Amino acid sequence: MRTLILLFSLSLFTFTSFAQDSDEANVTDKGGWLVEINTGTWATGSTAFSLFSSDGVTLWSIGAEAGYFVADDIAIKFGLGYQDADLIDGIFTYKVGAKYYINGQIPVGVDFTGISTDGNGANWVGIQAGYAWMVTPHVAIEPTLRYNLTLDEMDADSAFQGLIGFVLFL
Repeated sequence: MRTLILLFSLSLFTFTSFAQDSDEANVTDKGGWLVEINTGTWATGSTAFSLFSSDGVTLWSIGAEAGYFVADDIAIKFGLGYQDADLIDGIFTYKVGAKYYINGQIPVGVDFTGISTDGNGANWVGIQAGYAWMVTPHVAIEPTLRYNLTLDEMDADSAFQGLIGFVLFL
């Protein structure tokens, strides 16, 4: 997993090393795009990359998010993910929400997240906050804390997550 993260980071750095100067425009200005890939804890309702094994059971997830800046520092986001484990069938995850960059460096977000598996599902409202460390003018690493509040107590629990996001600003 660490090798995958390193290769992804180096690819983003190489891709963005030819990008325009940061003097021209702020990457969170209206009309821009972002693509976000997170790594972190495995939790139902996640669009993050994760791989865990416990007591002989392997759990993994894969996903990504994208957003469009509808105003300076405010992006509308959507995400898709897939999760699987040895003891459960595949779980599809979807997410719709908003992300606001306070002073361009402190991303806070709120979203609606849902899952679907074999005709069953559950939903959460997620809130999150982090810090955007700009490693190049168009790439940020965002350590984030997130809380998913369940909307279906009979089908799912609330969950706390720690994530590390890799964000490409286009």
